[in-house]
Amino acid sequence: MKKNKSILITGANVGLGKEAAKQLALTTETEKIYLGCRNDQKAEQAKKELEALTNKSIFEVIVLDVLNPDSVRNAVRELKNPVDALILNAGGQGGKHPGALTPSGMTNIAATNLLGHVVLVDELIKVGKLNNEVLYVSSEGARGIKGIMKRPSLKTNSVSEFISVLNGSFSEPKLDGSESYGYGYIKYIGTLWASANARKYPQIKFISVSPGNTSGTAGYDNLPLLTKFLFKYIFAPIVMPLIGMIHSLQKGAARYVEVLGNQDLASGDFYASKDGKVTGAMVEQGQIFPDLKNIVFQDNAYEALHSFIK
Repeated sequence: MKKNKSILITGANVGLGKEAAKQLALTTETEKIYLGCRNDQKAEQAKKELEALTNKSIFEVIVLDVLNPDSVRNAVRELKNPVDALILNAGGQGGKHPGALTPSGMTNIAATNLLGHVVLVDELIKVGKLNNEVLYVSSEGARGIKGIMKRPSLKTNSVSEFISVLNGSFSEPKLDGSESYGYGYIKYIGTLWASANARKYPQIKFISVSPGNTSGTAGYDNLPLLTKFLFKYIFAPIVMPLIGMIHSLQKGAARYVEVLGNQDLASGDFYASKDGKVTGAMVEQGQIFPDLKNIVFQDNAYEALHSFIK
């Protein structure tokens, strides 16, 4: 595989995206990092901080909003040169109203994690601006986490059933509070989509990876006030590290660096913690949850996602 000299990272001004940009900038082969962010001012501030941390001037801001397909298309038009690698890092719990519908017809939480990324991949490939590799940031929730988040359980994994998850009409995630409006289901669909792309575009490598349960992200910010306080200031920094249920921002982002450009990993695969874990060594997830390797399910996820693209 050719070296990834230029890399575009979405959601790059905070958390895992910013930390990954820092770590990648310190590798010898990286010559350019595009910081894909929706807020120009916050992105410019992150750029200055990254330059100071790395002593390198290789960062460039690309304004794009993953909730807005037109914003993504405009960003691709303004991108002067192709990128070697793309890290689809932007995501989260969908803000204060995760189940609210966006203009696309997807819920906020589905669109935040998937909508703009689907458009970004399609548009970059269409105009020949993506050379080597795509890394989709998934979650252990895509295969289920024992005692925390149930494994995605769909009756058919059909196009229509995936659409019902993405538009919020599928009821099962809402019946279980731990699912956070289908977060695990949405990451499952995204992982299947990435694997479908691996077969559709064999000249480009598609890998899914989970950063694991990581401290220092905005994942708890939209919880109720008391719950957010407990998780951010007691459970996450004190309790969860003691039982191996969370690791540092640096370790989470290091998973991106470990997977990106790794010739030992096959295109279409998904790497995350071992079954029942959310930290520690990564393994290929198809051996844990075989549905992830089902090519019919992969193609159905691809079709379902594209039904929302206008």
